[in-house]
Amino acid sequence: MKSSDHSNCDIHVACALIERDGLVLAAQRSERMNLPLKWEFPGGKIDPGESPAECLRRELREELGIGIAPGAPLSTTTHAYLDFKVTLYPFICSVESGEITLHEHKQILWLRPERLHKLDWAEADLPVIAEYQGMHARK
Repeated sequence: MKSSDHSNCDIHVACALIERDGLVLAAQRSERMNLPLKWEFPGGKIDPGESPAECLRRELREELGIGIAPGAPLSTTTHAYLDFKVTLYPFICSVESGEITLHEHKQILWLRPERLHKLDWAEADLPVIAEYQGMHARK
């Protein structure tokens, strides 16, 4: 999600839980982004007329320089921050093409699902993490 004025608005965001070799990608927001230095699953704002999966393909090419394959969706969640509300549309994804290049984020980490909670996440991502970890605990 890019930095801009979000006062009193609802934002709809698609986010990707990118899996590779039993690990999942976490991205740290840069200092110049809204919610600076918080960790998140990469993605971005859904444009009018765009599906969440189309949004993910576009945003991950822009933000990380990769082509992704959106897979299974997780539960949609909404979180109210002080000055805006965000609804997340998370998908489990895999990389189809390209090598990750950071265009907006400060850094990325590949983590085991059970280690995700060790980072300082944007609050909207916490229910997504809980559902994802629950899925892995049942495997």
